[in-house]
Formats: sequence, structure tokens, C-alpha cells
Amino acid sequence: MNAFTAAFAAALLLSLGTRLWLARRHLRHLQAHRNQVPEAFAGSVGLEAHRKAADYTSAKTRLAVAHFLLDAALLLALTLGGGLQWLWDLWGRALDGSLARGIAFIASITVLLSAAEIPLSAWRVFVIEERFGFNKMTPATFAVDLAKQAAVGAALGLPVLALTLWLMERSGELWWLYAWAAWVAFNLVLLAVYPTWIAPLFNKFSPLEDAALKERIERLLTRCGFASRGLFVMDGSKRSSHGNAYFTGFGRSKRIVFFDTLLSRLEIPEVEAVLAHELGHFRRHHVLKRLVLSAVFSLALLFLLGVIKNQPWFYGGLNVAFPATDAMALTLFFLVMPVFTFLLQPLLSMYSRRHEFEADQYAAQNASARDLVSALVKLYKDNASTLTPDPVHSAFYDSHPPAPIRITRLQQASPA
Repeated sequence: MNAFTAAFAAALLLSLGTRLWLARRHLRHLQAHRNQVPEAFAGSVGLEAHRKAADYTSAKTRLAVAHFLLDAALLLALTLGGGLQWLWDLWGRALDGSLARGIAFIASITVLLSAAEIPLSAWRVFVIEERFGFNKMTPATFAVDLAKQAAVGAALGLPVLALTLWLMERSGELWWLYAWAAWVAFNLVLLAVYPTWIAPLFNKFSPLEDAALKERIERLLTRCGFASRGLFVMDGSKRSSHGNAYFTGFGRSKRIVFFDTLLSRLEIPEVEAVLAHELGHFRRHHVLKRLVLSAVFSLALLFLLGVIKNQPWFYGGLNVAFPATDAMALTLFFLVMPVFTFLLQPLLSMYSRRHEFEADQYAAQNASARDLVSALVKLYKDNASTLTPDPVHSAFYDSHPPAPIRITRLQQASPA
């Protein structure tokens, strides 16, 4: 065993062990607080709803454990188990061209990993979501969605992959910089075209027809200085009874979208407050900040790959023959890097939660903190979101603040 093999094994054990430890903590905490509603929610959330949220969250956490174990097993099989080298040799018997072989190699790994996740995804939808009354999806819709996702992924991903491999082969030592620029450009284009070209492949978007709600929202948009290409209602109830609202797009393609399930549950002032929160992300430049952070992080990763892609220890430590092709370097790097960057997760979660607090503050200033509290409590209840997450688990993973902390801050921002 060389030094990099040992480092990889240690990082994998650390990341998997941490995930399992956090899941165990979370499950124990949920069970310990299952039979008592937090005092702050005692008047708005009943005991049965609270127990349902604890049980629903526990079921999802157990499924996450299965995901962790599956991902670790697949990673070991592909690396130390020799799976990547076997697939590369297999494609070598069918394709001679390095670019075509590289594309086929990476595409086959993507298909393999995606297919391995299908049983767990089906379990989530047709067992967990069904058991707790959230699923509206049929097996036919599930299958059609998978086919559409595969088609869209191939149509968008294969050209980008081909360009990346071509740049790695033809653009010299600075290939990583050119590949990064292409990746950033692709993501900006994707943000612009997603609302009008991709999202409608999966859901129906209808103009908002509620005149009173529309008028109130338009006044909010004017106050906030937000220009949108339209207000739309999405048929989220086609797949799930969960509710949400968001804005999507980039530049002139921005549009505001409400799930039909959300509009069916909230009063007009509550909808306004939820949208004010989403607008807060825009006005506080959270979307831009996250795009920049993602771009910087991807640049650092591609630079690192440029440094190590010709190092024999990188391949030998993961049971891959050296010298290796660009396709193998790209695949191997992005398969193993998550186990080394896993401990950055709490920092990213903390950064996201800070944005949520800022968006809440913006909503309290431009709509009503009380209405946002009321809306959030309804959504926590209707979506069976736990009010009692394990603090360590929450700090590590959660992109949103725990319900009690978030509600307390909003109540403090609300006038007496």
C-alpha cells in the first residue's frame, strides 16, 4: 500500500464514519424529543404532527445511511477494486479514438452510478413519501422523469465533456484555465435557458391568475426593485404535496414560481412574506455570491487536477495504470475528491444559513415578520419538517437554520 492509498482509505473511513456517527446522533435526538412539542410551537403544532415529523425525518435519515454505504462501496469498487481500469480497457476494445473512448468511458460511469441510485430513489418516493402521505407520483411518471433527465443530461453534458477533454488534450499546461472558463460560461447559459427551455419539460407553468395575490406581489416587487419576466404557478402537486416558492433564471430571464401546493395552504400575506424572503436572496446578492464561490472552488479544483494529473502516485494509489489518459484523470479526480473535501461541509452549511438569516431580515423589513413566521410554521407542519434536529447534525448539514432559532429571530424582528 503506497502513501496515497493510505491517505485515500483514511479519508474515506473518516468521511463515512462521520456521516454514520452524525446520522446515529440525529436518530437518537429525534427519538428522545419525539413525544414533546417544543414550547415555542405548542400552540401551533399538535403532538401527532410533531411525531409524524420525527418519524418522517428518521426514515429519510435511515435512507441517507443506505446512500452513504452504497456510495462508499461503489467508490471502492471503481478505484481500489479495479473497476475504472476494467471499464477503460473494455472501451478500448470497441473504440480507438482517444476522445470518443474518453467520452464513452465517462458516460458509462455516469450511467452506472445513476442506475445504482434508482432503487433508493424509488424507495424514497414510493415507500417513504407514500407512507407519510406526500407522494403523488406514479411509476409511469417516475420512469418518464428518469428518461427525460437522462436525455437532458446527455444533450447538455456530452458536448461540455467533449469540449473539456479536447481542451485537456490540445490547450497545453493552461488547459485547466480554459476548461474553467468554458464551465463558467456553460453555467451562465444554463441559468438563462433553464426557466424557458428545461423546466417546462418536467412541469407545467401557468401564469398566476389570482388577481388579489398578483396585485400584492407586484407592489412588493416594485418596493424591492425586482424586475421579473412573469409570475408563474407550477404543478408541483403532480409529484408531491410538498410546497415551495422560488425565483429562477438569470438576467432578463428571471421569473417567480410558486408551487400550486404552496398557494393552496397559505394566505395572501403569508405568500407575500415567503416571496419577500426569496427576493431577499436576490437583493442581498446571495445568488451572485454563491456563483462566485462555486466558480472559485471549481477553479481551485481544476488547478489541482492540472498539478497532479501527471503524477504516477495518484494513479498507482488508486489501482489505475500509469500513464493514464485525460478522461481517466478527470474521472478519478472527481470521484475521490469529495472524500477529501467532506469536512468543508459545515463551513458551506454555515455560509448558507447566514444567507437565510439575511433573507429573513429582508423579508421582515419589506413584508411582515409575523406573516413569515405563520407561513413557516404551516410549511414545517405540512412538510413534516422536524422542529428538533440534532444540533451537531444540523450544524454540519443544514442549509437552513433550525426552526426554533429561525422563528425566534423573526419574532424579535416583529413589532410588538
